[in-house]
Amino acid sequence: EYDYSFSGIKTSVLYFIQKEVKKNPDFIKENLADLCASVQKSIVEILMDKLEKASKELNINEVAIAGGVSANSGLREAMQQNAEKMGWNIYIPKFEYTTDNAAMIAMVAKLKFDRGEFADLSVSATARYDIEEGFKQKSE
Repeated sequence: EYDYSFSGIKTSVLYFIQKEVKKNPDFIKENLADLCASVQKSIVEILMDKLEKASKELNINEVAIAGGVSANSGLREAMQQNAEKMGWNIYIPKFEYTTDNAAMIAMVAKLKFDRGEFADLSVSATARYDIEEGFKQKSE
């Protein structure tokens, strides 16, 4: 009852975008901000609905978020609004403490190091994922 999964929403978004890109190859470029905002809104609503339900049924009034997801401005705002409505004491880390994945990346690096898997110096890191390229690759 309190579980949630985003596999359904991810699949729906993927199929929707693939269908729209077939009709208009520039669909992503023309609608990226709206697509992202819509997905974020849906996910935040799901999280808040589940949290509100658990809070009421289990008499919870102390609520915290942490990790990378706690950097999401929509989630932070929804937490603030629901805290006022539900009477929660909420704990949201300062933005500079909202990172995650560092330990996972370090572990992968250690395993690759132990196996001798190294890239040459021409490889560069990037923090941005090209969503248009990603969808092109998935639909091919």
